[in-house]
Amino acid sequence: MEQTSLALIVCYFGKLPWYTPYFIHSARKNTSIDFLVITDDRSIIPFAGGNIQAVLTTLDEFSLRASECMQLPIKISFGYKLCDFKPAYGKIFADFLTPYTFWGHCDLDIILGDIRGFITEDLFSLYDLISVRPDWLTGCFLLYRNVFKVNHLYEQSRDYVKVFTTDHHYCFDETNFAHEDFSEGKSYLEINTEIESMMHVVKKMEAIDGLRVFFDLFIIEGLPGKLSWVNGQMIYKNKFEVLLYHLIYFKKVFIPKKIPDIIPDMFKITPTKLIH
Repeated sequence: MEQTSLALIVCYFGKLPWYTPYFIHSARKNTSIDFLVITDDRSIIPFAGGNIQAVLTTLDEFSLRASECMQLPIKISFGYKLCDFKPAYGKIFADFLTPYTFWGHCDLDIILGDIRGFITEDLFSLYDLISVRPDWLTGCFLLYRNVFKVNHLYEQSRDYVKVFTTDHHYCFDETNFAHEDFSEGKSYLEINTEIESMMHVVKKMEAIDGLRVFFDLFIIEGLPGKLSWVNGQMIYKNKFEVLLYHLIYFKKVFIPKKIPDIIPDMFKITPTKLIH
């Protein structure tokens, strides 16, 4: 059976962080999935090739592209604001995504395991959005069916124009900072936030329009240690395979003195170190 085609988009402006080669190495092991890295840092060029495509652009050019696609006055002044635009990548980068049945956004501060080992053909066939947490949409890795309805889902938020035209980060792609409320199992109807986030939108559209959204725990975050990356697989406690490790806290406690020229096919991650 032919595999569902998938492309993952990463946007990062500014100097690429130290963990970029680890992300790229783990992405390259997922040979049947294409990665589009959009950045203004020319140091990405040596990483391009195979299933890794590098697109050099600027934040101003991204703003112009988004403005033209969405017919809104968009002017982004800082890279982190891009998180709010992730749900619109299916429209903003539609010209890159035409060949794919699914697309997704992900971040550089993740080390990937075997994506297709978790995102199976059954999941692709049954769902329109696929999240790797059980309680909210994961901005660091989220998949969308590449169809008009899903690519325009952000328009179901009453606040999307405000989000896209205001130079303020709203955590729109996730929960507008209401992660704890969603984790506690509260209904979107009782979680009042400044703007209607994508998590509010998908729960609303699940209820009224039959949107099919998958939530499960495929991710490890925090500083658990006991993680090994072995030739494309992320393994926890030498027993459990996981889809990815999110370095959101790890990158704050560990900065390597030197990155190897060639990332090895086996390394370990403790709570405070990355060991080759």
